[in-house]
Amino acid sequence: MSDPAPAEMHKAMFMQLVIMLSSSAMQHLGKIINPMTGKTELNLDAAQATIDMVEMIEVKTKGNLDRDEDRLLKTTLTSLKMNYVETASSVPAPKPAEPAAEAKKDDLPNQPDKG
Repeated sequence: MSDPAPAEMHKAMFMQLVIMLSSSAMQHLGKIINPMTGKTELNLDAAQATIDMVEMIEVKTKGNLDRDEDRLLKTTLTSLKMNYVETASSVPAPKPAEPAAEAKKDDLPNQPDKG
């Protein structure tokens, strides 16, 4: 049996890359378990960076993909964006940081006089 044609290997590798990036983004969105920790974790910044990478691949490969590759890329990107919006809208906004209280001389513990 002969090896698969290079074009078929490239197609499979491309699809594997898109699926790998999708899995990474979904993991960062807390939608799937991190296999290293066994827990779901939320990291919206990392999810957005991964989605941006998939979007960049779409832009850079425009006109160079076959129908299956193009469909996988478009549906993956749509799904990732929808999941990002859903997750980001359900996360409570962080509370604004309170200004640090300035230490006043009266607030310091009593110290013996040096004099």
